[in-house]
Amino acid sequence: MKVICIGEVLVDFCSTVLDKSLIESPGFTKAPGGAPANVAVAIKRLGGNAGFIGTVGDDPFGEFLTRVLKDNNVDTSHLYKLRGRKTPLAFAARYSDGRVDFAFYHDGKITALEENHIDESYIAQADALHFGSISRMDEPSRLATDKARKIAGDNALLISYDPNYRPRLWTDQDFARKCICEGFVGTTVTKVSKDEWAFLLGTEDFHTGAALLLDKGVELVIRSEGSAGASFATKSTTGHVDAFEVNAVEFTGAGDAFVASVLVDLLKIRADSVAINQLDKADIERIITRANAVGALTTTKPGAISAIPTR
Repeated sequence: MKVICIGEVLVDFCSTVLDKSLIESPGFTKAPGGAPANVAVAIKRLGGNAGFIGTVGDDPFGEFLTRVLKDNNVDTSHLYKLRGRKTPLAFAARYSDGRVDFAFYHDGKITALEENHIDESYIAQADALHFGSISRMDEPSRLATDKARKIAGDNALLISYDPNYRPRLWTDQDFARKCICEGFVGTTVTKVSKDEWAFLLGTEDFHTGAALLLDKGVELVIRSEGSAGASFATKSTTGHVDAFEVNAVEFTGAGDAFVASVLVDLLKIRADSVAINQLDKADIERIITRANAVGALTTTKPGAISAIPTR
């Protein structure tokens, strides 16, 4: 039961004080990050196997991230250290209502993947592929990500997509929407945050937006709603699961841990030859309940990877 995660891995510098802007923050703490990398680590901690396809710079930050993934037993055989590249950094201001404001520092691109980094045999032997939207921002990373998606589809892998819209990374909102929405095509399961829902789908209404994604071929649509829980929809059922109430310290990585929990459970079900469209409402509620628990626990400690719970 192996998930290949592809995309960005970077160093997060998180504000040491809540509710202070990046301008006002008195200091920052270093933590490993990058949504696909967070998902990979969470999958391992929740009982699955994970590999990571991505790039880091040939610098101390790249070595730091490589060690973190290896220490968490993520397969890094396809993590490429690129000579002359700087590992990207993200500075994050955190707010008590769950908002995070990011400022990114990099040498032109968050991800530097190229098509020759994509090993068909490596992806074909897996059970699932997980990706986000940031690796589809620029060429040649977009081509590399789409090559991986095609290989996954050709080999009947479960394909998971978590669109992350970071306004500071895009100069054109219309292009961002188009590029991000292209990622839904061919996807088995997607998790979209409530903050991104209306921007991407043109509606605040869950059922209307979910119908748009189901019509694109997505089999399971999930909207994460922070302290309100999560809503879900398939072609045959829809529902909502309340969140767990916890003393939240930081929200970074909670959505990634949520996604990882969903993937681990879905792959167990697929291993029993049960398709997503065969799941009833109670089955999906159990999956979302556990994912809510994993996400909630992740908010109770600072950092993303350091806060993700074990099974």
